[in-house]
Amino acid sequence: MKPCKICLCLLLLSGAAEADIFKYTAPDGAVYYTDQPKKGFDYRLIIHTRPKTYLHDLKFMPHNKSKFADMISKAADKHKVDARLLHAVIQAESAYNPLAVSSAGAVGLMQLMPDTARRYGVLDRRDAEQNIDGGTRYLKDLLARFNSNLRLAVAGYNAGEGAVMKYNNTVPPYPETQNYVQQVLSLYGKG
Repeated sequence: MKPCKICLCLLLLSGAAEADIFKYTAPDGAVYYTDQPKKGFDYRLIIHTRPKTYLHDLKFMPHNKSKFADMISKAADKHKVDARLLHAVIQAESAYNPLAVSSAGAVGLMQLMPDTARRYGVLDRRDAEQNIDGGTRYLKDLLARFNSNLRLAVAGYNAGEGAVMKYNNTVPPYPETQNYVQQVLSLYGKG
């Protein structure tokens, strides 16, 4: 199997852009991209997409939004992050479904990956309060890392801060991430 950066671009531009994309760097330096990582290899998630239930969950969004509004407000106040930004991220990530699971294993309202959850002390990613608190802390750290640059923080939330840094502190050229940033900023009212 040869590395294929052109294949990655074609994959991103095709309808398959709604799949999580993983990257593997082989010991010989060859780089591989896939939407179906093989077990036993150290694949890293580089592009995260919405849970498969997202469109279905939209019809329950108004009820769930009000259900979790107090938790979101509490986390926003506690961590000094704008509640409107948290609402925008949660709407884009999970449509307010606390049980949402992506194909890559991101879970909950703020779609936390296992490593991110561990990093922020989230023991149960399905617990809405823990999920919101961990996701809020992560977003706050991204805002600090990128000097309050909202576009970069939101891009980092989607693609990982490493991807933003790799592209010299710009929004990575992944169509899914660029669309995600536009969506979140629009929902936030800053787009």
